[in-house]
Formats: sequence, structure tokens, C-alpha cells
Amino acid sequence: MALRIVDQAGRTDVGRQRSANEDALVLAPPFYAVADGMGGARAGEVASSLAAGVFEEVRDSGEPPETRLTRIVEEANRRIYDLASTDESHRGMGTTLTAAMVHGGEVSLGHVGDSRAYLLRDGKLEQLTRDHSLVAELERTGQITPEAAEHHPQRSIITRALGPEPSVQVDTYTVGGRDGDVFLICSDGLTSMISDDDVATLLRSGGTLEEVAESLVRAANQSGGKDNITVVLFRLGDGDGGQAPPADETIPGTLKADEVSEAAPAAAELPPDATMVRRPEPRPQPRAQPKGRRRRFGIGVAARVVVGLLFLAGVVAGLYALSRQVYFVATNDGGLVTLYRGVPYELPLGVDLYEQEYASGVPARAIPAARRRAVLDHSWRSREDATDLVRELERGNLDPGGGA
Repeated sequence: MALRIVDQAGRTDVGRQRSANEDALVLAPPFYAVADGMGGARAGEVASSLAAGVFEEVRDSGEPPETRLTRIVEEANRRIYDLASTDESHRGMGTTLTAAMVHGGEVSLGHVGDSRAYLLRDGKLEQLTRDHSLVAELERTGQITPEAAEHHPQRSIITRALGPEPSVQVDTYTVGGRDGDVFLICSDGLTSMISDDDVATLLRSGGTLEEVAESLVRAANQSGGKDNITVVLFRLGDGDGGQAPPADETIPGTLKADEVSEAAPAAAELPPDATMVRRPEPRPQPRAQPKGRRRRFGIGVAARVVVGLLFLAGVVAGLYALSRQVYFVATNDGGLVTLYRGVPYELPLGVDLYEQEYASGVPARAIPAARRRAVLDHSWRSREDATDLVRELERGNLDPGGGA
């Protein structure tokens, strides 16, 4: 019997440090997708919504799955680029897009950016897509370790996206499916907050995929929730007792975002032929702690806690003092070359050891790759050296032969 989609779920959340949700998701069997928008003045939200909206118009073309996905991604890129080129308020917007198409016993992927697709098979998690990001390139070339990549302050800089250019290169993959396979598509708001090991643990926890999706979003928020968090999950099976359509069934209709009310059922309960574009959900409020339930510590434990806190305070004070003396060059959330004061590190609980001093008008993507790696290597510099470097880039010295 052909494999079927026997369970599915989608969840998106604004996170704990963003005021708007610029992610979008698609649940439209046999298509699933996540888009993570970027750009100022809510333009990222427009870009991701445009990308998700293309799936509402998909019709069976008879083309191979990878070709269909490529055409979908290229059409999304065209729409975003055209709007950004003609509307000043959307200038510079873009989005990632990672999409899956389930057909027969296989799953094909189309991918641009640093959102990711994973496969959980026999309890083991495998990343199926390759990040199009500066940090991923540094890791692939051996310039930084995987451990350093997880906490690199420029891990959000992507080298490929929909929108900035009139054409885009799309990575495609096809994976043979097995009974019990669970596929995860997610924005980097998940993977930048929790490790792949944590993701695998939660995927193996059992329960419905809706419960797993809730757990993944909760874990990312508990780890800081610095970005929007979006997850899409689907499970393949032999179909016995399943309510979802066959894996190769086409889409007879769609459900637009403005037709999904706040009281809509959970993603796993939506009609299997629906397209659901993300709708930010309210952040849960913390529970009040009942009075009279304070935990009592013995004197020895209290003393150790005090000593530990004093030591931690000394370390933080030393790092802070250092951060006031050095500068480095990186990019801001809009992808512009920016001068920062401090050291490029972040402490737990969202404490940054750096602050923005000056944002230039130079997009990082405008700098040739060889020069970009030298400029954005997080070298500690004096204020004078860092300022001179940014001014040089502003004057148009972007060629690889320029000094960094």
C-alpha cells in the first residue's frame, strides 16, 4: 500500500523578543512549507505571505516533483522582487522558503535560505537541507567548528533568499519515505534556540504531532524566544485508519488566511486539503506563584549559591569591562554592515555583550564573498580601525582586493 500522510501539525509563535510575526506556514497536502521573512517596516511579513500564497494557486502540471517545487519557488521570488522593486516601503524585503511535496512513497524538497527540513527515522534525526548562511559557509569550509556555529553572533546572516534578486537558485532533494517517518520543517527561530539533540528528543516523545509542535515552540520560548518560531510536521504511514489524503493527492481547494478565525481548530484538525497561512498566537502568560510555597534552603546550600553568584558576577563584570574597549563589524537585522561596540558574544537570559554604534547603508550581500568573509569575521578592532573600515565600504571599496 502506498504511503499516506497519517498525521500533520503546524504552529507559529511570535516568540518573546519580537513585536511582530514575520513567519508564514503552509499546510496544503501534498505541500508543506515554512517561510521566514526579513525586511523593515513589516516588509518581511509581506514577503513570507507572498511566498506562502503561491501554494494557493498550485495546479497539477504533470511535471516531476522537484521541477514543480522549483517553479513554485521561482514564482514566489518573482512576486516578491517585483513588489520590492516598485514599492519603496518594501524595498529590500525577502524571505526564506523551505517546502516539501509528498508523492507516492517519496518526499521532495525545494529550499532557499536558512529555514530547515529534518527527517526523524528510527529515532535518529537528520537535517535534509543545507543552510544558505554565512556561518554555514564558514563551518563547511572548516573556518569554525559546529559548536562555534551554534552560538555565532552572525548566524542570522543568510547568503541566499527570495526577493533580493530577479532570479534565485533553488536547492532540491528527494527522499524515499518509510512507514513512521516524521518530517519537520522549521524557521531558525527554533533551531537557534534549541539544539538538534533537543529537537530529536521532543520528536521522539510520542503523542500527536500537534502536541509535539506545542512542545517544540514551548522549548524555544523557554530558551529565550529571540525570534519568531514556526514548525510544520507530518508523519507518513501505511494509511490504516488514517484520515489524511494519499501522499500523491492533489489540492481540490484552499483556505485563505483571513478565513481562519482565532477560534479555528488546531492545525492537525484542519481539513487535510487546507492551506493555512500563519496566524500569530497570543503569548501564554506565566502562572502566578501561590503564596506560602517558597522553598527552604539549608545554610550550606545557600552559601554555595551565594559564592556561585559572586563568581558569576565577577565574570560578567570582567566581560562587560572588556566590551567597553573594543569594537567589531557585523550586520544588523536588515543585513546592513554595522559598527558594534563590545565583543560578539551573548550571555544566557538574552544578555548581549555588544551594542550598535552605527548602521551603514551598505548591504552585506553587496560585498563580494571573499571580502565579506574578511570584513564580517568578528575581529576585535579599535574604534578608529572599525570606523575606517565601515567608511571605506561606504565609499564603494567593495572589491576583494580591498583591505579589511
